[in-house]
Parts: sequence; structure tokens; C-alpha cells
Amino acid sequence: MPSARDAKQWAADGGLHGIGNSLYTPFSGTDGDDIDYDAYRALVRYCVGDLGHPMLWLTSGIAEWWSLTMSERKKLVEYAIGEARAINPDVVIQACTSAASAKDCVELTQHAEAAGADICYLQTPPMEVHGGEGVLRFFRYVADRTDIALGMFNSPSSGYVLTPEESARIANEIPAVCATKEGTLEYWRSKATHALAPDLVIWECDTIVYKVGWLQEGIVGPAQLGTAGYLHETPDRRILTEYWNLVWDGRLAEAIEHARETELDRIIQGVAHWYTMYPGRPDYFSHWGEAFRCAASTIGLPTGDYPHSRPPQAVLPEVAKAEISDLYESVGFAKQLLRA
Repeated sequence: MPSARDAKQWAADGGLHGIGNSLYTPFSGTDGDDIDYDAYRALVRYCVGDLGHPMLWLTSGIAEWWSLTMSERKKLVEYAIGEARAINPDVVIQACTSAASAKDCVELTQHAEAAGADICYLQTPPMEVHGGEGVLRFFRYVADRTDIALGMFNSPSSGYVLTPEESARIANEIPAVCATKEGTLEYWRSKATHALAPDLVIWECDTIVYKVGWLQEGIVGPAQLGTAGYLHETPDRRILTEYWNLVWDGRLAEAIEHARETELDRIIQGVAHWYTMYPGRPDYFSHWGEAFRCAASTIGLPTGDYPHSRPPQAVLPEVAKAEISDLYESVGFAKQLLRA
């Protein structure tokens, strides 16, 4: 686990590399008031053991952190670290410790640090925030009270998106900040941020930039900082891993052809709109937790006995469930794990 002082060197030396899975929360019980921790442990073992993915991203948007209690978030981090490190002691643990108050964020970050996480990500605060200056104060408050690598998560779901200048200022003024997940799908932001903070490891969510060589140019880094890779391949069809290995090796034309031939592009893009957009609010970027769990259950992963999300998220419509099921049936993924 790198200290805050060593964070940027750790990142520069390849501390962040490979597929990083953002895990959903398996809810259970009446109205989803409980969590199926056995299902959660099984998901961790699947990602780290069966798929061999080298990084985890915990208690973030897909996990619906805003609907979890402080105690639940701590348990999810502890259980994930215990299960993952038993399989791969070198697995990189990334914990999202965003919270509605700086004090809660500090408490969660200190807990993740003590539990053995490698880096904590702070989403741009999803409450009233006074622009980049307020976000900088938020990061500084947390950094002054912790000793662990920190990352930014610039998501439009927060309601405020950092400009490249604001992101770069945070990275340049706070030694612990060494990485960012740029989640706006406006790739020009990543290029502009890199120009202002060249040591920052950037994951650009618009993956087209990897196909045109931005990794090889040093603009973006070789790590997926919080994606749902476990929904895009299975242990006997590791098409996502093969794709990213080609990209990381600079064999871009082969990677593009591989994604087409294996239908990886269709798997990733076919139902992505249900993961990130609620039809009643089409201008808002969401992390619709039930959609991710629906996809996972279609493959055969354990998701708990309560399929929906806790408030404030809506219930996933039947048309979405049908589209997700049809996609996985058509590519041969549906219930594959249960058959195995």
C-alpha cells in the first residue's frame, strides 16, 4: 500500500495496471434492507480468481454508495480485501470513499487505509460544492488526515464536473492525488488534463481514445479504473482480457478486429444505455445499479434475493430486463456460469 508521499511514484511505476472491476452490491431481504455478503464474496472470488482480473474498485457508483450505511461500506471493503488477497496477494484494491460530508469521507478513507486498500477515490462531491475551489478544499481536508494514495472520480452524476484546469490543480497541489477516472465521456478533457498534469494516471471512459493510440502517447494510463469487466467476458471466453492485452501491447488494429469478431463491442455497447441513463431523466448520467445486477444474474452471478435498488433509484422496467437478457442470450453468455 503506497503512502500519500509515494503515491505519484507508485502510479508512475505501474501500480495501476489492468482491468479494475467495480462491484455491485447484492441486496437481500425486505425492500433490500440487507446485504447478501456471501454473494458479494463469491463475486470477488469470481473477478479475482476465475477471471484473473488484477484490480477491484469498491463501494462506488455501481455499488450505489449513496444508498449504503457507513457500516455496510466498511464491511464491503473488509470482505472484498479478505477474499481477494487470499487469492492474489498483489491484487490492487481501489476503494471509493465519497460521502456527503468531508468528515464521513475521512472516516471511510482512514478505514480503507487501515483495512489494506491501495488507493481511495473521491467522487466530485454530489452536494452543494463551490466549484473547483470547493472540490480542492474537500481533497485537501481528506489528504491532511490520511496517508494513502488518492484519486479523483470526475463523474457527471455528481452534478458538477471539474474542468481540466481544476482537476490539474488538485493533482498538482496535493501529493497524494495520482490518478483520475474521467467519466464525462468527453475525451478532450483527458487530453487537456494530461497537458496540465502529465504525471496523473488517467482512465478515459470513452474508450475510443485507446483505439487511436492515446495510451502509447502517454495521455491515458494502462488501467481501467472502475468498469464492469466481469459482465463482458467469462472464464472460458476471456475476450475482454484478450482485447486489452492487444491494446496495451500497441497492437491496435488487431484489437479492433478482435472486438468485432468476438462481438465484444456489441456486448459492451448493446445495453450500456440502461446502465447509465434513466428514461425519466435522460439528461442525467446515472449508475443504475439494478441494471448491472440484472446483467450479472443473466450470466449466472449471485446478486442477492432483492433484485431492485434501494431508494433513491427507480425500479428497472421490464423492457430493460428483456433487452439485457436478449443480448446475453444472443452472444452465448446467458446462464453460462450456472451451466458450468
